[in-house]
Amino acid sequence: MVRRWQGERMDAHDLERSVKWVTSFRTVGAARVLRSVRAAWWRRRVDAAGLAGPGAERARVPGAALGAEPEPGGGLVRFARSSLRVRVAAGGAVFCGWDGAVPEPSYALAGPVPEADERAVLEPDRDGGWRVVSERVLVAVSRHGAVEVRTPGGVVLRRDHPPRWWDPVEAAADGAGPRWAQRSEVPADARFFGLGGRSAGPRLRDGVYRLWNEDPGGSFGPGDDPLYITMPVQLVVADAGTHLVFHDNPWDGRVTLWEGEEGAGSGHDRPGRCEVRMGGGPLRSWVITGPPARVLRGWAALTGGAAVPPAWALGPQHARWGFGDEEEVRRVVAGYRERGLPLSAVHLDIDHYRGHRVFTVDRERFPDLPGLAAELGGRGVRLVSIVDPGVKAEPGWEVFDGGLAADAFVRDARGRVVRGEVWAGTSVFPDFTDPRAREWWGGLYAERLAQGFSGFWHDMNEPAAFTAFGEQTLPRSARHALDGAGGDHRAAHNVYALGMARAGYEALRALRPDERPFLFSRSGWAGMQRYGGTWSGDVVTGWPGLRASLALVLGLGLCGVPYSGPDVGGFTGSPSPELYLRWFQLGAYLPLFRTHSAISAGRREPWEFGQEVLEHAGAALRERMRLLPYFLTLAHLARMTGAPYVRPVWWRSPEDRALRDCEDQFLLGDALLVAPVLEPGAERRAVRLPRGRWYDVATGRAYEGPGQVLVDAPLSRIPVLARAGALIPVAGASVCAGGASGVELEVWAPAVGRSGGGVVVVERSVGDVEVVRFATGWRDGVVVVEREGGGEVGYPVRVRGV
Repeated sequence: MVRRWQGERMDAHDLERSVKWVTSFRTVGAARVLRSVRAAWWRRRVDAAGLAGPGAERARVPGAALGAEPEPGGGLVRFARSSLRVRVAAGGAVFCGWDGAVPEPSYALAGPVPEADERAVLEPDRDGGWRVVSERVLVAVSRHGAVEVRTPGGVVLRRDHPPRWWDPVEAAADGAGPRWAQRSEVPADARFFGLGGRSAGPRLRDGVYRLWNEDPGGSFGPGDDPLYITMPVQLVVADAGTHLVFHDNPWDGRVTLWEGEEGAGSGHDRPGRCEVRMGGGPLRSWVITGPPARVLRGWAALTGGAAVPPAWALGPQHARWGFGDEEEVRRVVAGYRERGLPLSAVHLDIDHYRGHRVFTVDRERFPDLPGLAAELGGRGVRLVSIVDPGVKAEPGWEVFDGGLAADAFVRDARGRVVRGEVWAGTSVFPDFTDPRAREWWGGLYAERLAQGFSGFWHDMNEPAAFTAFGEQTLPRSARHALDGAGGDHRAAHNVYALGMARAGYEALRALRPDERPFLFSRSGWAGMQRYGGTWSGDVVTGWPGLRASLALVLGLGLCGVPYSGPDVGGFTGSPSPELYLRWFQLGAYLPLFRTHSAISAGRREPWEFGQEVLEHAGAALRERMRLLPYFLTLAHLARMTGAPYVRPVWWRSPEDRALRDCEDQFLLGDALLVAPVLEPGAERRAVRLPRGRWYDVATGRAYEGPGQVLVDAPLSRIPVLARAGALIPVAGASVCAGGASGVELEVWAPAVGRSGGGVVVVERSVGDVEVVRFATGWRDGVVVVEREGGGEVGYPVRVRGV
C-alpha cells in the first residue's frame, strides 16, 4: 500500500481540487486561496517530519491452530502466529478479535460490552477446527483461521478467510502498527448495503469504497465517493438470511465489493466477495444475524439508541447560506405566514457570525438576535445555528484564549498547536477525543442558547481544512488524546465529528435538562445516532442529486442513523420549478425536511418558483404537518428498536429479490410506501409493491402485491400508498395549517378476513413516554379498532379504504 502522504506528486483527485480552488477566487477570495497553497505545503512538511516512512515489512497469516481455551460466550483459539477470540453476546451478536483485540475501548459502542451468552459452548470441530454453538448462531473456525457465521441450522451467511498482516520489521516512531486485510464470501444472491453515506447507493455495486470521512470540496453527485460519513458497517441481504458486519476500526481503509453470480461458470454459483483493508488499528468485528428488524435492533443495542429530536424539529425547516440580516429573516418567515405555509425553524449559516468566528454574532446585521428569536418563537418558529469546529487563531479573543488555557487544541508531533485554513481564516481545532476539550467546548453552547437558538447543525467537522492540493483535513501526524490511548490523526480522523457531536449533545443535556437537544452533524461515525442526525451535505442541484438524496437517507438508516435528509432543491445552482417541486415532495416524507442552498445559488422559498409550484408545495407542507404524530412515533420507535423511519421496501420481505433490487422508493415506517418522482416529465411511475393490499392515499384505489403497478404521479403529488390494516396517528386539521389540535387515528381497512394494527407513542415529558398499541380488524362487516389491554381507544378514528 502506498501511503498517500508520502507522495509529492499530485494525483487526479488533487488536480481536480486544485482546479476548483483556482476557479473559486470570487467565493473565497484570492488571499485565502494563496493561504491554502501554503497550508498544503506546510501539511506535507509536517507529515514528512512526523510520520515514519514506509519501511520493510513482514507478511504473515495466522498459521495452523494449536489449541483453544474456553471463555464465557466462546473462547480463545490459538494459532501458530496469532490468536482469535470469539464471543457470542447474550443477544446473539458475535465478536471476533484477532491478535489480542478486545471489544473495548471503542468509540462505536454505547455503555459496557454486552454480556456473554453463558449457554454458548466452544467445542472441537472437524479437521482440527473449533466451533462456538449458541441458540441463535453458530460460529465455525477452521484450523487455518477461516471463520464461518452460520444459522443454527448450519446455513452459511458469511465466510471470512484467514486475515493477512504486514508488520513493520522495526517499530515505527509514530506508533503505527500492522496493516491488515481480510477477504470474505457471502451467498451468490446477496446484496450489499451500508458503509455510511454513499451517494451511489443504497445498494452497493462492485467497486472500491474508501473509509475516510471527506469534504468533497464542492457539490457532489452519485459518482462521488467518499463523502462526509463513512462507516465500516455492511448490511448483507440474501435468501439465506440477513446479517450486519461491523469492523470496529476507525482508521483509513478501503472496502472492495464484488457481487456474486448464480450459475456462473459451469453452472456453479460464484459467491459475493468483500475485501477490507485497513492502514492500522485493531482487527475486530461484530456480526449480527436475523431478519432486518432484529439485526437493526441488535445494532442499536450495541451502539446506542438514536436521539429523539424535539417534536418541532420534525416539521419543515428553512435555511440559506446568505441571509443578509435580521430583516431578511423576518421577510422570509412573514412570506411563509402570509401564504399560509407552516414553518418550524429557520437556520442561520456562517454569515451571521462576526467574520465567520464561531460563537459570535455580527451585531451590524443582527443587532438583537435574542429579540429576533423571541419574536419568531412567538410565531412557532425556532432559530437553529451552524457551529464549525475551527477556532480563529486570534490572540485576545476569548474563545481562542480560553481554548489555549484549557489545552483543548490539536497539536503536532513537536507539541505545536496545529493550524489550518477555514472560513474564519487561519484557525485551530479542538481535540474532541480529549474529555477536557469536550467539556470546554460544551460550555460554549451557553452563548448560543443565550442568543435564543434552539438547535444546532455541525458543519466542516470531517474535519475540513482548505488546502490547494492533497487532503483537505488536518495533518495525519497531528496528535490526539484518543481518550487516554494517545495516537495521531490517522486513528482520530473518522471519529473527530463523533466527539464533537458528543460534546455538544452532553452540554445541551446539562444546560437544558428539560428539553430534547436538537443537533445534526455533517460528519460522523458508527454510533453518531446517540447524539443526533445528519444531512446530505452539499448535494448537487440536478436530477442526479435528487436521486443521491434518497440513496443517502436509505443507506444511513441501515447503518443505524435514522434522522437525516437532503438540502431540498440541491445546494448549488438553481433548480427548475419541476425539479424543486419533486425534491420538495420527497423531502416532505424524509425525517429531516429542510430547504437549503449556497450563497451563490438560487433562493429556495416555495413562492420563488411560480404559483403552481407554490400551490403543490403548500399541499406537501400541510401533509407533513398532518403526519407529525406519525413522525414522532417513528422517532421514538427508532430509539427503542433501531428501525429507521425510512426503510427499504424489502424491510419486511428480504427474501423478495425484486424488492432487494428496488432503490427508487421506500417505506415510511410500516404503514406508508412512498414512490418519489426522480425523472423529469414523469406523470406516471412504476411502483413495486411488497405482498399484501395497498391503497393509493390520493384516490383510495386498492392494489394487490407482490408485484409492480403503474400509478399516476401528476405534478401535484408523488405516489404514496398505505398498507391495508395500517393505523397511522395524524394531526387534526388545525395542526396542518400551523395551529394546534389533538391526534386522530387514520385506519386503512384491512383485507376482508385479515387484521392489522399500529402504535402511537405518547410523550408526556423528556424521558417519559408511553407506547400504546392498537389492533384493527373486521367485526360484523365493520372495521373496528381495539386498544391492546382493553379500554377505550381514546382517539377519534377515521376509516379509509372502504
